[in-house]
Amino acid sequence: MPKFYAFCILLFISINVQAQQTWEIGGNIGAAGYIGDLNINNPIKPSGGQVGLFVKRNFNRYLGLKLNYTFGQISGADSTSGIQQFRDRNLSFTTPIKELCLMAELNFMSYIPDAGKNKYTPYIYLGAGIASYAPRAMYKGNVVGLRPLKTEGQTSPYANTAIVVPFGAGFKYNFSGKWTVAADLGYRFTNTDYLDDVSKNYAAKGSFSNTTARALSDRSGEKTNVYIGNAGSQRGDYRQRDFYMFVGFTVSYTFVTQACYY
Repeated sequence: MPKFYAFCILLFISINVQAQQTWEIGGNIGAAGYIGDLNINNPIKPSGGQVGLFVKRNFNRYLGLKLNYTFGQISGADSTSGIQQFRDRNLSFTTPIKELCLMAELNFMSYIPDAGKNKYTPYIYLGAGIASYAPRAMYKGNVVGLRPLKTEGQTSPYANTAIVVPFGAGFKYNFSGKWTVAADLGYRFTNTDYLDDVSKNYAAKGSFSNTTARALSDRSGEKTNVYIGNAGSQRGDYRQRDFYMFVGFTVSYTFVTQACYY
């Protein structure tokens, strides 16, 4: 992951030294959510928060390239589901996410803070990046990391980083001088199905040498003492990828100079 960070920064610098552009810096705050095995049908359900920082180069009135770092947290709990089958499964998780992305941003209207004729514009963005994640669960009053436990009987732990493809849309407004406020909703397509530590089938109870791993692989009987996680039966939704989303507000400052794109 450090190599990817270095690559993004070098690419960002190499692109920006080739022409006259304007810098923009800012921060964002809002909510985070996810779509996966513990939330299969609500793409706008928030389950945690997110905060981030970014630096951007605006090549002209319409196109910019942004390097963005975000820390967020997603979670899910079967106990809150409206579906009885999920409540019976009784799994839960919380996952902190650290994301670094390089994103191209396209304004629909000509936009230059404190200099252009338009005070606002809708915009879209698309990019690529990497995210680290570490699903956890509460067990007997303690926070337990799920990845090392191999709760589905994996021969080795799944990766703790994922390639992500961020995409989304928003609306920005020049509210004062060179200051811009924006609101946006974005999703991250990932190459992992383990943001929630759930993917495929239940493992055989006898395959676990670790008692905590055995207990957290099947939590269905914690209240009723009736366990439904038979070896080989369905534990996840069999979809191959999890998604997560960030929604919130951004405040930024643009360094518009006389050498910019007039």
